[in-house]
Amino acid sequence: MNSTPEAPGGEAIGKDAGSPFELVTIRLPVIATFIALIAGLGAGVLLAGAALPDWFLETTALVGTLWLRALQMTIIPLVASLLVLGIAQMSRAARAGAAARYFIALVLGVSILGGLFTASVLPPLLSAVPIPDGASAFLAEVPVGEQQVPDILDFVASLVSPNVIAAAAETSMLPLTVFFALFALAISRLPDEQGERLLGFFHAIANAMLVVIGWVLWAAPAGVLALAFGVGLKSGGGAFAALAHYILVVAGMGVFILVLAYVIAAVLGGIGPLRFAKALIPAQAVAVSTQSSLASLPAMLDSAGRLGLREATSEFVLPLAVAIFRATSVAMNLAVALYVAQLAGIEVAWPLMLAGIAVAVIISVGSVSLPGSISFVVSIGPIALAMGVPIEPLALLVAVEMLPDIMRTLANVTMNVAVVSAVDRSRQ
Repeated sequence: MNSTPEAPGGEAIGKDAGSPFELVTIRLPVIATFIALIAGLGAGVLLAGAALPDWFLETTALVGTLWLRALQMTIIPLVASLLVLGIAQMSRAARAGAAARYFIALVLGVSILGGLFTASVLPPLLSAVPIPDGASAFLAEVPVGEQQVPDILDFVASLVSPNVIAAAAETSMLPLTVFFALFALAISRLPDEQGERLLGFFHAIANAMLVVIGWVLWAAPAGVLALAFGVGLKSGGGAFAALAHYILVVAGMGVFILVLAYVIAAVLGGIGPLRFAKALIPAQAVAVSTQSSLASLPAMLDSAGRLGLREATSEFVLPLAVAIFRATSVAMNLAVALYVAQLAGIEVAWPLMLAGIAVAVIISVGSVSLPGSISFVVSIGPIALAMGVPIEPLALLVAVEMLPDIMRTLANVTMNVAVVSAVDRSRQ
């Protein structure tokens, strides 16, 4: 595979099309965090009703609260940097030729369709198959109540803030997303030297924040253990049922993207479902075992070759897809936010639902190259904040992300190859 594949009819796409975070290597204690979650919940269930000393309960709550706040403090600066870098990356890719523009149109189309599917299907699904009793303990001290539905004119007015610093202080994600999206587009209009200088600045901020959030997530086993212990005390065994319910519901939204990949391959790529399925087996096996689209790239290239797709197309589109496209991101991230909303008794109005989809689409471009645990918090936090949904439960749900992440990677890899087939056919 060429290290700098050339866009058909366009300029070369090199290192800039890949992850902007090559300088930072982060290894997260995923298994330890998952074990801490189970241990904390189990200990809480076993000790529920026991006369525990107040100092012990207060210390445990303090540890969990400090870790949760440390996680929250990283969201705004990292999201701002990711937005600028991701949108600039997509803008650069769009200038690489007609094939790249068609690819980006497919990226946006799949992302928006996935968001609309989740927004339409998940609320009635949760009404038909409600969240198990006891799950409300995941909200910790978050106030639960009805959300005030904004007037449409007030909602539109909220998209632009006269003071972006104040918006950041208030974690108002909608005006922040609009501002930084416009800022990224403005950077693409600057002279090359000025644009590269600004992108280098945001690149450095993103890398620094990744180091910080890496430190925070290294402390995840202790933080999750403390938070899970409190949840176990309040909810009993219902917490385990709630987690299983959550995993199945969120993974179900990923199944839609997986099925959609076969539809795109058939309709836009002209490849029958059975032939497509047989060719994808090696790439899907790597995806499930590694939970990494990047690690699956050689297998995806092999699957594209088995389907008879042109090498020039696959060697251009697949690295670009790994860099800026995570097909399940909008559908599954929105599902997490809506699940928490249901947990908190918040009915999200359609204007806010559409705002959540828009934020999810934009954020997905920037966070696509991040490790799963980091992208979970960074991607879903802004969506939840944009819809007025509490983000505190994310601190515990991140501990089980390794399970839905199997579906994420499986569907992402399958969709990447489906998109290659569509782009290749468009060039005939």
